Amino acid sequence: MNSTALENLVRIVSEEVCRGLQIQDGQSPAAHSCPWCARQCGGQCGNEVGRLVDLGATRVSALAPDASIDKSIAVLIDHTLLKPNALYEEVQKICEEARQFGFASVCINPALVPLASSLLKGSTVKVCTVVGFPLGATYPEVKAFEAEAGIVKGAQEIDMVMNIGALKSKDFAEVGRDIRMVADVCHARQAICKVIIETVYLTDDEKVSACSLAKASGADFVKTSTGFGPGGASAKDVALMRSVVGEGVGVKASGGIRDWETFQAMVKSGASRIGASASVKIMQEAKQAAPTPLGFGDGWIGNDYY
Repeated sequence: MNSTALENLVRIVSEEVCRGLQIQDGQSPAAHSCPWCARQCGGQCGNEVGRLVDLGATRVSALAPDASIDKSIAVLIDHTLLKPNALYEEVQKICEEARQFGFASVCINPALVPLASSLLKGSTVKVCTVVGFPLGATYPEVKAFEAEAGIVKGAQEIDMVMNIGALKSKDFAEVGRDIRMVADVCHARQAICKVIIETVYLTDDEKVSACSLAKASGADFVKTSTGFGPGGASAKDVALMRSVVGEGVGVKASGGIRDWETFQAMVKSGASRIGASASVKIMQEAKQAAPTPLGFGDGWIGNDYY
């Protein structure tokens, strides 16, 4: 698909989505001011330091970086453990690794949120949990309850699964309501809302619809996959998702990202967050490769975002 055809597709589908959600042209929900890090990045992000100064801060402290670890890579990673038989010892291990490397978050199942939250207390690593996982086929009210319960117990980021069947049935109003109910709960408590669209089940037109709906309904990120479907992230899907949401919404690539080469491909295609269980391996390979800065859209990933 060439760029003109893609632009036309995005425009047509976005108009259809907005009609389904009854959003007037030019109108959009209130944007989350810092979707990349939920305002946890004072001392790292220039925009956040400026905000703190505007609020009256005269000094902002920051930890000196560990020269042996490339933080610009680590802060893109959600260190993930979502298998149903995860042991407490394994949660402790990934939390220790997340602290060591400075990953963006650990992503774990809801019942493990209190444990991860206690283990990561005092660190810059956030706790991420999943909602409506892995099928997305439960009630919006249940997803909203799950999200609030997770946040109350210590989660700062929520990865919800979209209602895939409703999207494929073109029930855009229901998909939008589903996302909006979770996004509203998240933003009321200063948490991040990511929407998993499960690209493997969608046509390109449906991927555009899903991303347009997520953006219009207040999501901070769109995410490729649960990791439980028959396929994971692809650079092509990431590029398509980025083209739809623009730079104001994050794109998380997850599913099958197990090495530095794949990681680079996802980021260069537009991913601003990577979900991976092979995070430590990726960091080790990145260090051996002596990586150069990674491209992000038309700009760069760096302290402007984190």
